[in-house]
Amino acid sequence: MTVSTAAADTRPVTEQRDSTARCWYVLILMCLVYTLSITDRYMITQVLEPIRQELQLTDAGVAWITGPTLAFFYVILGFPISWLIDRSNRRNIISISIAAWSVMTLCTGVSRNWVQLLFSRIGIGVGEAGGTPGANSIISDYFAAAARPMALTVFSLGAPIGAYFASDTTGAIADVHGWRAPFLWLGAPGLIVGLLIYFTVREPRRGKLDAALVDKKPSFLDAMRYLWTQRSAVHVMVGSALTALWGWGLMYWTPTFLMRSYGLSAGEAGAITGPIHLYGGVLATVFTSWLLTRPSMADPRRIVKMMGWWIGLASVVSVVIYTTHSLPLTRALFWLFIPAIYFYIGPCFGLLLNLAEPRMRAVFCASTLFLANVGNLIVAPVGVGLLSDWFAPAHAANGEALRMAMLCLVPTGFWAAWHYFLSVPRIVQDQERAIGVRPETKA
Repeated sequence: MTVSTAAADTRPVTEQRDSTARCWYVLILMCLVYTLSITDRYMITQVLEPIRQELQLTDAGVAWITGPTLAFFYVILGFPISWLIDRSNRRNIISISIAAWSVMTLCTGVSRNWVQLLFSRIGIGVGEAGGTPGANSIISDYFAAAARPMALTVFSLGAPIGAYFASDTTGAIADVHGWRAPFLWLGAPGLIVGLLIYFTVREPRRGKLDAALVDKKPSFLDAMRYLWTQRSAVHVMVGSALTALWGWGLMYWTPTFLMRSYGLSAGEAGAITGPIHLYGGVLATVFTSWLLTRPSMADPRRIVKMMGWWIGLASVVSVVIYTTHSLPLTRALFWLFIPAIYFYIGPCFGLLLNLAEPRMRAVFCASTLFLANVGNLIVAPVGVGLLSDWFAPAHAANGEALRMAMLCLVPTGFWAAWHYFLSVPRIVQDQERAIGVRPETKA
């Protein structure tokens, strides 16, 4: 679907701008939404081993219950909910979504068997389907095209902060009170954030900061056909999905890997990775946000090239981490590997918002999340679990078997980097086609 002269309503990009304070207030609240989403989604990875032991499961069994059950409903419902987000009040959808998944996180904390745990994870997936697409879409109408990669990078600070709570805080609570307690402690704040959004955030008019606005509401198939013609957007989506498969897929099993390979408790493993998620992840994200404000980065081709080189180099680091048997070396290299799985998030979504027409943004976001979460919540957990069981003698949980299984996942990082480079030739013209704003380009 293209923007024709007849269909487009051309207006200055400065029309009806909100105050800087209001824009940043909304951005901070959306960052909180993302923080809680990451926390509630991934905190279970910190206690996989005690859950597996209590419920007497194999690696593949605990992976099936905790990963794909959430991801299946999250990614499937992401499409109809994103279609609704592109047509309805985004503030209301976000508020309801965060309240729903927070309640189901609390339910995880009172689960007494694998069936209750299974349905709690399903509920979290259903609730989270409306959170990130809605947040991305609403941010795009508070920040103009040139500022969106920066704004979405700030939004993505929710990932390292959420991962810190999911690892360090979860592990520390679990060591003292058992694996169920963290879900009770960390699930409740989402209800408060949902109320704040409902009562204090105003729903903005769609596309008001874009030069070309299509008033017609495209169908889901229209949006998907349009996406397929935006070839640079396809490569950015696939590249980001493979980055999630590689980085977040490895992190899904990393706490268990540290416990088995080095004899650590959940709290000790979380104490290694948690601060790196927080400090390394936040620093990487803030640095990326600053970098994207530089005039030299106004050219989107430079952004995707940077993403390609960064992920390619970090993939080399991940080879060493899951090969060495030295805990001090592993701990040191985590400071290079873990920050790398954050820096791409903001630039990726910022680029995609500029490659989608205003009423297709939530669908673009949902498509990206679909690919990413199929990879890091279905393919990686189950694939590594199955390989770990297969490599293990007599199919008993084994540290070396898990190490070998995780090394099979490492090369996907190089595949991700390749797709970022493939997006370079078309990305400038695709952005101009989508929103009517041609970025500044450098020779």
